[in-house]
Amino acid sequence: MPIPAESTPITEAFQFTNDWFGVVKGVWEELVPQIQPQRMLEIGSYEGASACYLIDKLAHQFPIELHCLDTWEGGLEHQQDGGISMTQVEMRFHHNTALSIRRAAHPVNLVVHKGPSDLGLARLLAQGASGHFDFIYIDGSHQAPDVLADAVLAFRLLRNGGVIVFDDYLWAEELAGGKDPLRCPKPAIDAFVNCYFRKLQILRAPLYQLYVQKTSD
Repeated sequence: MPIPAESTPITEAFQFTNDWFGVVKGVWEELVPQIQPQRMLEIGSYEGASACYLIDKLAHQFPIELHCLDTWEGGLEHQQDGGISMTQVEMRFHHNTALSIRRAAHPVNLVVHKGPSDLGLARLLAQGASGHFDFIYIDGSHQAPDVLADAVLAFRLLRNGGVIVFDDYLWAEELAGGKDPLRCPKPAIDAFVNCYFRKLQILRAPLYQLYVQKTSD
């Protein structure tokens, strides 16, 4: 659902409750200007920190298209934390992205897909979006089977030369019985890279995230 820009003065402030994106912002500051993406997709938007960064960084140069896909129900780790209201998180996403859009010098076509990522990505493919995106950010479910599905579908949606960013590459949930390899992204990301290694190039970057460039279909 596109959100039109408004001409009214902006006096509100962003509403972010954490600085998770700040950990990798320095890498994006170098990477994003090199790619200059105009059509972007992110899987997992939370409060919109990465979406707002992309809007603020790029929409002062040219029009952009940004798809944000999230359930706004939270992952297992959020559902087990009764202190997080995902309804409020979703409201902050809309507030924050609306601010960035209204401040943008060029049009921003923000398309919000609310629902499971596998269904949303499959729907985009069915609508003819194969090879459509320049930049895809995967930061949704941390469960390995979900991450693997996101990666395979995202690869189909990415153009040759485009970049996929996997968040939380080394993240692992601390459980009472120890770490569970099916409840962290790394095994799925490694499996995807190993299966597609002839069609990818891994980009040099700190391993908090993994960056890959598509070299062929």
